[in-house]
Amino acid sequence: MSSSKLDIVVYGATGFTGQLVVEYLAAHYRVGSLKWAMAGRSKDKLASVRDAIGAPADTPLIVADAGDAASLKAMLAQTRSVISTVGPYQLYGNELIAACVESGTDYFDLCGEPIWMRQMIDKYEAAAKASGARIVFSCGFDSVPFELGAFFVQEEARRVFGAPAPRIKGRVRDMRGTLSGGTAASAKATFDAVAKDLSLVAILNNPFALTPGFEGPKQPRGSKPAYEEDLHSWTAPFMMALINTRNVHRSNMLMGFPYGRDFVYDEMVLTGPGEKGEANAKKVMALNSEKTGPSAPKPGEGPSKEERENGRYDLLYLAVAPDGRMVRAGIKGDRDPGYGSTSKMISECAICLLRDTPDVAAGFWTPGAAMQHKLIKRLIDHAGLTFEVEK
Repeated sequence: MSSSKLDIVVYGATGFTGQLVVEYLAAHYRVGSLKWAMAGRSKDKLASVRDAIGAPADTPLIVADAGDAASLKAMLAQTRSVISTVGPYQLYGNELIAACVESGTDYFDLCGEPIWMRQMIDKYEAAAKASGARIVFSCGFDSVPFELGAFFVQEEARRVFGAPAPRIKGRVRDMRGTLSGGTAASAKATFDAVAKDLSLVAILNNPFALTPGFEGPKQPRGSKPAYEEDLHSWTAPFMMALINTRNVHRSNMLMGFPYGRDFVYDEMVLTGPGEKGEANAKKVMALNSEKTGPSAPKPGEGPSKEERENGRYDLLYLAVAPDGRMVRAGIKGDRDPGYGSTSKMISECAICLLRDTPDVAAGFWTPGAAMQHKLIKRLIDHAGLTFEVEK
């Protein structure tokens, strides 16, 4: 790899999330420490974002468009890796994946679209392994804290039980923040694709959609409110479980099944005890459907800086041994999940693969399976996340 190459190009730098990524890089990785550039369809817009975020005047600006294969190829010729914030990926991501695979360039995105991800794995996995490209999906709130939450609590389970736990529960204790317009658009694009091709329903509903060649045991559906005795709380469906659970199972497969082949995993939202907890669970159910409805935010829309900085999330992870013993872990983030925390996480995923885990093999990865403890350390040191064993 030529030392004159850029380390990272942020593709989609003029979009809402892309701007937050380059703002983070400008603030934390000044010239000299990391060679990064901004890419998008308009040079004028790129220049105005560069100036607005206070990035150096000589920050490289690259004009590239998903509809212009030559421009993508020229962009990738200049860099070791690309961060793509241009979704829905099933609408705008095919050409960039193909170009990264062909050129052997590392790729990171924020994808939460399991059907498209499976299609890309099936189509390009062998070619990526041949070219040296490392393709890393889901480097934001879906699904980094969840994937690493399962990994972290399993480490404690091994220490306490002497073996990994066959059952893990991921529970959202608190989440303050806004769903991104990109996430809403991705959900809509997925539902539109399924409406046009009903054969895709099987992929969407399969917990093992991202583990080609492996089907594990029956998993909890998590589709309606339920009372959980061990937590003394009602729980409601968590809308991101559809992608997170798939990524956790893929992570287990990519690492060689350290959680076992009979591993059971689900995610729900804790809503509290008693009648109030039950009412809250039903309210969460109703809100879930609104989040992808007509009033959902549009791509490019998002919360204010104050809202992002006042956001947070708190996840509880429970590893349950066959004899009923449990260990607990808490994973917390210090910004709103969909934007403030996500922009930090994807940046640090790219830097971690580049600097801390350069020997990760080529192919399609989840961030946690590829980078494991080193990614946890980097997220704690730089991205405002905490991972703690709880009593």
